[in-house]
Amino acid sequence: MGTPLHDPPRCAAWLHRQARAGFEVAFFRADAEGHVLDGSTSAVEDGEAWNVSYSLTIGPAGATRGARVTSRSVGGPRERVLVADGAGRWWVDGEAAPRLDGCLDVDLESSACTNALTVRRLRLPVGGRAAAPAAYVRAPGLGVDRLEQDYVRVADDDLGHQRYDYAAPGLAFACRLVCDRSGLVLEYPGIASRVAVGAPA
Repeated sequence: MGTPLHDPPRCAAWLHRQARAGFEVAFFRADAEGHVLDGSTSAVEDGEAWNVSYSLTIGPAGATRGARVTSRSVGGPRERVLVADGAGRWWVDGEAAPRLDGCLDVDLESSACTNALTVRRLRLPVGGRAAAPAAYVRAPGLGVDRLEQDYVRVADDDLGHQRYDYAAPGLAFACRLVCDRSGLVLEYPGIASRVAVGAPA
C-alpha cells in the first residue's frame, strides 16, 4: 500500500478554467459510515451557465455508497439519485443499472474533487497502477454512464505532493494529477486548480 493519507479538510475550493469558467466549493464531514462530501459548482461552458450541487456518501472502505446530484440550467432543474452496495452494484433513480457493475466510485463531470474518492480508495504505492471504472454523471444534464479510468502513481514532486497519470480513454483525455496528502487534487490540468483549503475535518 502507498503512504497513508491524511484526513480530508473541512472544506476546499477550486477555480475551474480552460474546459469551463467557474468555481467549486466542497465540504467534508465524517459520519458513522465513513465520510460525506457536499459541494457545488457554478460555471459557464460553451456559452451556457449552469450549477450542479452534490451530496456523496462514502463507505468506510472508500467506495461510494450514494450520490444525490441536482442541476439547474436553461434546460430547467434536474435531479439524479444513485445508490450503490459498495461491492459494485448500482441503482439510478431506483432502477438497477447493470452497466455500472464493478464501479466503486462516482465521478462528476462538474467536479474537480471527485477524483479524490478514487485516489483515497486505491492508496496506490509509487509505481502502482489500477483500473478504476466509475459511475460518470455528466453536467448539466445529469446523464449517467460508465467511465473507464486508469490511474498510475508516479514519483512525488519536490514538495511531497502525490502525482498520478490519469486517463479516461472514452473521453480521449489524459493528464497528470497533482494531489495533496489527503488525496485532494491541487492541479487538474485543463480543468481546475485548488485555491483554498480549510483545516482537517
